[in-house]
Amino acid sequence: MKNYKLAIIGATGVVGQTALKVLEEEKLPIYEYAFFSSYRSSGKKIEFMGKEYTVRELKEDSFDEGFDFAIFSAGSDTSKKYSPIATSKGCIVIDNSSAFRMVEDVPLVVPEVNADEIFKNKGIIANPNCSTIQAVVALKPLDDKYAIKRIVYSTYQAVSGAGSKGIHDLKNGISSYLNKTDSYNLEKFPHPIFNNCLPHIDVFLDNGYTKEEEKMINETRKILGKPNLKITATTVRVPVLNSHSESINIEFENDIDIDDVINILKNAPGIVVQDNPLKNEYPLSTFSSGKNDVFVGRIRRDYSVPSGINIWVVADNIRKGAATNAIQILKKLLNKA
Repeated sequence: MKNYKLAIIGATGVVGQTALKVLEEEKLPIYEYAFFSSYRSSGKKIEFMGKEYTVRELKEDSFDEGFDFAIFSAGSDTSKKYSPIATSKGCIVIDNSSAFRMVEDVPLVVPEVNADEIFKNKGIIANPNCSTIQAVVALKPLDDKYAIKRIVYSTYQAVSGAGSKGIHDLKNGISSYLNKTDSYNLEKFPHPIFNNCLPHIDVFLDNGYTKEEEKMINETRKILGKPNLKITATTVRVPVLNSHSESINIEFENDIDIDDVINILKNAPGIVVQDNPLKNEYPLSTFSSGKNDVFVGRIRRDYSVPSGINIWVVADNIRKGAATNAIQILKKLLNKA
């Protein structure tokens, strides 16, 4: 068996650290690892699978060592600069940033949805946006059966999706409230996230939507292979530490049977249905955090249209929304290697 080598770029960040946890759980047939970061984080020590590693600064010659795979979780600028260098050395890149998602010949992959696209790569495979990943896991099996006509996304996204600075803003806000202090420095958000819902994720565009909303719209179309699908979105940052929640309204081309919809979701890969209104059972952020599945509940008919439903979808945005999805892609590559 070949001695596969894996590089983790952005190993000290929130997603990178979670990727290491998932890798320890999965125990893949990889026998050499290397961890890279920016100059600021280089030199840090990482305990991984019973061994201590030193995080190295990412440089242009870092890929001369002959890596088979690299997972990038260090932002778009880093991905744009170093991914082409990595692929030129024969390394397959799985990229967590937005850098290549909408590039035509770069596969945008959620393994439960479009795994075959993985093997059409030309060196780079893009991981979708966290909020898109959990949504399409639930949408795909329903689209296969009933043909989706229109989607309305309303998201409730945790602060961990904004990285460590977003987490600090919420924790500092809680501390300020409990200690009755007047102010604290915001590291990430334009307004305090504690005690607020911010209808503003990423930058505003000229059309009034945010970049996050545009990502969900365009990425969903690409992943489902429906470039003209009608989609609208409102994405909201909420004072929750981890795991994104989404209210998704779906209108179908064909008549639906709600019991069949529930059964389809129960039998779909990567989904756990939690839907018992009589016992107040439905997906929660606190339950999904730390898990790799997508949780779906509040499954009900939308009586305002001839053939529509509402669902509530919750998933750990750092795991399934980033690290786990990337490692699921890696597993598919290893199984074919």
